[in-house]
Formats: sequence, C-alpha cells, structure tokens
Amino acid sequence: MSAGVAIPEGKRLNKYGDLENIELTVEDWMTRWEKKHIGFHKGEIHEFADQGHTVVGVEASKMAIKEFFAEQNLSHTQESVPGMPGSEVFKSSDGRISLFNCNVFDFSSAIAGKFDGIWDRGSLVAINPPDRKHYVKLMTTLMAKECHYLLDTFTYDQDRCAGPPFSIPKLTIEDLYGQSCNIQLIESSDALTDRQRLWGLDSFIEQIYQITLKTDTDPSALTH
Repeated sequence: MSAGVAIPEGKRLNKYGDLENIELTVEDWMTRWEKKHIGFHKGEIHEFADQGHTVVGVEASKMAIKEFFAEQNLSHTQESVPGMPGSEVFKSSDGRISLFNCNVFDFSSAIAGKFDGIWDRGSLVAINPPDRKHYVKLMTTLMAKECHYLLDTFTYDQDRCAGPPFSIPKLTIEDLYGQSCNIQLIESSDALTDRQRLWGLDSFIEQIYQITLKTDTDPSALTH
C-alpha cells in the first residue's frame, strides 16, 4: 500500500488492489465474478456428474451458474424455488445437475433433502470467520447418516495475507466439526505457486479431510 493512501474503516485493499469489505458480503462475491477476480475458480471440472451422481450446488452468483452451463454446453431450465423468495434453481435437461442461485445460509435440507456425499472446495475457506459455526451447523444438517463429506482447506501464515481463502488449521477444523463428526486428514500437499508468492507467502499447504457423522449423532436432531 502506498504511503498516504487512506483506507476507510471496515474496508481493506484486496489482492487485486480494490477496496472491499473486511468481511465479504454476497454482493462482494458477485462483484468479483463481474470483474473476473476469480482466482479461486479452476479451469478443469470435478467429474461427479460424469460418474453417475446427481449433483446439487449452491452459488450466489447467477453469472457463475450461467457461465457453467454455457461452458459445458448443457441445456437447462430455470425456475423459482418454493419457500426461498428471490432464489432460482437451474437444472440440466437430464435432471442430474441442479444449481441453486441463492445465499448458502438460505439453503436447507427442506429444499433439496440430505446428501450421501458433499464436496466442499472453496466454500468454508471463503466464509467470514464469524459465520463459520453457522455454516458448519448448516452443512451437518445436510449430511445423510452415511454421508462422506470431503473438505478442502488451506493453511498458511495469515499474518502475511488476510484471505480469503482463509487459513484453516486442523485445530480449527476439530473445533468446528469435532462435536458431531469424525475427522480424518486424508491428503496434505504443497500448493504454493507464484500466485501465493505474490501475496507474500512462502508456504501454502492444501489439506483434504474426510468428515463423517459420529454413530451417536442423530442427523434429524441437527438444526441450523
């Protein structure tokens, strides 16, 4: 930051040099999509639907959803969601992919049921820290009894970079999920690239956890 530049209270300069809220709002994320400040967005796809699964996603940016269907050349329908004013669901014509355009905190098992598998990449690491417990409570209510929840996180020196993505060490994972879930670290790898070096980092570790409900946890008793 150049000397003499005043940063308004409650704001910060992000990695792109733009002023943004310290805690990002849904509108902030939509602005990032509009400006293509989406370094978190991967060019390759996760081949869940190609393996025969029915896939449900939640995305605040309508632009992101429309770009997905266009890039994959998938015909789709678009309709409102009962019980969620202002929200829409985009469904592929074969019915195997449904993407809900809404705030994740407006989503619930009442909308789309419970899931046998959850892939969380780029979600928990982007949630404002004060909202993490609310988010985790929501996610556990979406887990069917035998659900396998894969959680992709990063750890790094957050004194050097404010995030997002936020650094989420194992102790934080245990604090968030440990009461109701079993937690297993299944993969840890060096994910440092020139992009993270530009943020001032010299270490950036990607970690993937498998999370399952404890046998004495009744999913139907979990509320958010």
